[in-house]
Amino acid sequence: MRLGWDKTSEHFYETGTDQCVVYPANEAGAYPKGYAWNGVTGYTESPSGADETALYADNIKYLSLRSAEEFGATITAYTYPDEFAKLDGSEDLIKGLKGVKVYQQARKSFGLAIRTLVGNDVDGNDYGYKLHLVYGLTASPSERGYSTVNDSPEAIEFSWELKSVPVAVPGLKATSVITIDSREVDPEKLNALLDKIYGTDDTTFVAAEPVGTENPSTEGWYEKLGDTYFKTTDTEVASGKTYYVGSGGTDAYLPLPAEIISTFTDSIGG
Repeated sequence: MRLGWDKTSEHFYETGTDQCVVYPANEAGAYPKGYAWNGVTGYTESPSGADETALYADNIKYLSLRSAEEFGATITAYTYPDEFAKLDGSEDLIKGLKGVKVYQQARKSFGLAIRTLVGNDVDGNDYGYKLHLVYGLTASPSERGYSTVNDSPEAIEFSWELKSVPVAVPGLKATSVITIDSREVDPEKLNALLDKIYGTDDTTFVAAEPVGTENPSTEGWYEKLGDTYFKTTDTEVASGKTYYVGSGGTDAYLPLPAEIISTFTDSIGG
């Protein structure tokens, strides 16, 4: 078949970043709980290395050897979750005392999930997306430039340079990033993965059994209005009010490559 160019629906482009999640790593190298990162303005992958070393013999270029490739990235944002601040080298000055921070502490490893949009000339930005799962990251300190409020106000945009230690991939070399294209994978299996990386909502509710000393809002209890359950803001148990406890939801976590393989193949060898 003869090649063609610029056919309708094949004017592809990539744009945008959204739905960023940060996952602190634990001592076992897993990423057991994720936290939504609001205000992300940009994500740039910047791999380095893979430099050529040319070898010559018999008066010709004989071999071309490449050095190891390293993964790097930059993320920019107007704000960041408290959980990322701990990864970025800050700690409470006094344990349990919120609002008083000390910096220049140990920087901790984490993972990221972030979505970039894929568009075309027919569906625009709704055509699809790529999901980037990034492992073994640590963040370099970011510059913070504060200036007076004036007639052209601007919000501070923070920026972090990220470096990675790759994680193991069954049957392949270790990697720092996995990219999943929504246009090409099985939708049901993609949704199963999304339930892992974003978590799931509470699915059933049962009446709580409060005692007078409990704080309903910090317990995460719910109230019911019609058929809708919503988290209560009560700080003390209200007399005669029924509270509910949600169950069945799951925390967001970042699956390691072996589990991603299993998600899409139903078995690692599949």
